[in-house]
Amino acid sequence: MIELDGLSKRFGRIHAVEDLTCSIEAGVVTGFLGPNGAGKSTTMRMILGLDRPSAGSATVMGRRYRDHKYPLRTVGALLDARQVHPHRTARAHLHWIAASNGLPRKRIDEVLDMVGLTEVAGKRAGTFSLGMSQRLGIAAALLGDPPVLLFDEPVNGLDPDGIRWIRTLMRDLAEEGRTVFVSSHLLAEMAQTADRLLVIGRGRLIAATTTSDLLDRSGLDTVRVRSPQRDRLCEVLTQAGLSATVEDSAVLVRGASTEQVGELAARHSLTLHELTVRRASLEEAYMSLTDEAVDYRAHS
Repeated sequence: MIELDGLSKRFGRIHAVEDLTCSIEAGVVTGFLGPNGAGKSTTMRMILGLDRPSAGSATVMGRRYRDHKYPLRTVGALLDARQVHPHRTARAHLHWIAASNGLPRKRIDEVLDMVGLTEVAGKRAGTFSLGMSQRLGIAAALLGDPPVLLFDEPVNGLDPDGIRWIRTLMRDLAEEGRTVFVSSHLLAEMAQTADRLLVIGRGRLIAATTTSDLLDRSGLDTVRVRSPQRDRLCEVLTQAGLSATVEDSAVLVRGASTEQVGELAARHSLTLHELTVRRASLEEAYMSLTDEAVDYRAHS
């Protein structure tokens, strides 16, 4: 488990992270979301002791990262896959990391096999593509077989097969009872991977909830209804105070359930050919939640 208690970080007058208090639980994948500049990477760096908090604390399994004698046996992390000496081979890179924490050499071959790099273990890391570098970084994070794992944008550079692989890996690790904390801007992927979400904006906590609860609370689900009496149906829905818009041959209704729409149609003897609900996407819910916390917005 990771505990953040009043965690804050200031760079001069800039509040990168401010009074962040939450728990990242074991046994689930927790997605870490927020706009660019929201403080996600800074938060992860403070958890790993790479940045010193201006206030508050971050602990892993009840201790600060630096207080663990063999930290890689407790925490594995991927923050920047390119932070590898370009002239070292993949195996040599993992060897010196393993040696620093007293890890057995046989573990190197195990993690190389887990991430699919066995055949290129003797190649220099500087020749690797971004996707291969990501796999090497994940191998390094797994070396100590740690109960806590942090991944910052782990799917960058991966092809569709690689994305599916890392998604499955993270879920398998969580099912083993580990803490899996992953930052990503790929919201469609997070919707398939994360059980819980931690959302921050401008360094402050916006939401800490389950993925399903966030979607439920967004109020952005849409009821799609088709009827041969479409215009009359729109009139009935509007008179009932509902938002109804026409899209092709269907009517889209916001802020209503299928039961409400069906009962209204029945009350006015309207025939329906379709009555379905389109679940709000994580992207829609996220954009609605963080709209006022975006610092870098393009204008067309």
